Amino acid sequence: MAIVRWDPFRELTALQSEVNRLFSRVGGGDVAERQSWTPSVDLVESKDAITLKADLAGMDPSDISVEVEDNVLTLAGERRFQEEVQEDRYYRIERRYGSFSRSIALPQGADPENVSADYENGVLVVTVPKVDAVKPRRIAVGVKGSAHATVESTGTEKIEE
Repeated sequence: MAIVRWDPFRELTALQSEVNRLFSRVGGGDVAERQSWTPSVDLVESKDAITLKADLAGMDPSDISVEVEDNVLTLAGERRFQEEVQEDRYYRIERRYGSFSRSIALPQGADPENVSADYENGVLVVTVPKVDAVKPRRIAVGVKGSAHATVESTGTEKIEE
């Protein structure tokens, strides 16, 4: 009888392969093909606008959707696996493929009616301008039988009854 050295990692690898095969049969394809991914984004607020930059390298602009609804900016799309290799010998596939969706709540003061989006060199730049801030105004309070007077308050006075 031959003595075989026990390797616990061999059993874990076999278990992982079985689980991957199970999910592959249930989902109808390779697990990596069905996974969604999330693009990296930078969100910067300046005094004039809110700018979102998303890394979407290798995507066609027609596969990208930008929507604003109820002051929420939603970026969605799909990166398709289109490379054809004659021998089907991939040594490593690290880029993510599939659909994605990112939703970001816009701060108050954003103007959702004038959003613009530009795509260049794999980077999507979405610009949401800010509306001009409404300036506070003074309201004249009139007392019957007298001239109108402007009332000012610091908000720290107590009202005595």
